Amino acid sequence: MYSLGELADRLDLQFSGDATRPITGIANLASAGPSDLSFFVERKYLEQLRTTGAAAVIVAAEYAQQCPVDCLLSDHPYLMFARASQLFDGTPQPQPGVHAAATVAAEARVHPSASVGPHAVVEAGAEIGAGSVLGAGAYLGHGSRIGERTRVCANAVIYHDVQVGSDCVIHSQAVLGADGFGFAQGPRGWEKIVQSGGVRMGDRVEIGACTTVDRGALEHTVIEDGVIIDNQVQIAHNCRIGKNTAIAGCSGIAGSAIIGANCTLAGGVGVVGHVEICDNVHVTGMTMVTRSITEPGSYSSGTPMAATGEWKRNAVRFSQLDAIQARLASLEKQR
Repeated sequence: MYSLGELADRLDLQFSGDATRPITGIANLASAGPSDLSFFVERKYLEQLRTTGAAAVIVAAEYAQQCPVDCLLSDHPYLMFARASQLFDGTPQPQPGVHAAATVAAEARVHPSASVGPHAVVEAGAEIGAGSVLGAGAYLGHGSRIGERTRVCANAVIYHDVQVGSDCVIHSQAVLGADGFGFAQGPRGWEKIVQSGGVRMGDRVEIGACTTVDRGALEHTVIEDGVIIDNQVQIAHNCRIGKNTAIAGCSGIAGSAIIGANCTLAGGVGVVGHVEICDNVHVTGMTMVTRSITEPGSYSSGTPMAATGEWKRNAVRFSQLDAIQARLASLEKQR
């Protein structure tokens, strides 16, 4: 529990209202109760702001007069809400030490302040930094390293020769360092190319549940500082993802693609192999990136939803575009 004044100090914000008012949790405007903190960002929720039952709301100064309860004033309410949520984080914190049911190789190095959960496995040459957590049933392969204050959740798998930085989160069932999809076709069928690279991941990276980051074929797959990757994303071998880029769920990045810094890929985006996306690019949902992007901006592909009959007619017309263009070119020549 915090008082309103204490929250204002923690978040370095000005406030209006009762400094002693107790705040015990966080909630959205519609459901917040008399001891909850909420936030207001979008005008479409203005009526919810006017009728909220929250104890206090993080709000821009221009809307403070329309807020019926105490306010924390910020030019960036959503960012301040994110920081406030960290103060109320109720995630259980495991105790330091190695659980009796864990298996840790004698040649591994586990910092005394780290935690290794039941049935986790730490192979020879692996290292776990100060304050980090390897959850129940998680696996850390030979020669791999986890930095400081990193949390690897239950049943995540980190293969050999993978380096994870500090202050990272690897969610359950994520797989780091699986073999890339490298095969050559020969007379007997597909022959495997040994994937001899590793994975190098920076600090403050978050990897969602059931996401896979493949190891490199020769060089490393690289995920730079501050990258956030949602659930069920595929990052193929030898990709490089630049600093502070965000990739939403069900996206797929093919081998050797390079994505710059501060990019956002919305849900279901596909990126073909061996292309480059420059810094500060936003790719909208379900877009297929088939060539390199060299200028910052927003990019889209695909057709929007329509009634099925209309969509079918438009699909037929789309297939006729090449013939229409040829006819148009012929007519222009006759002019």
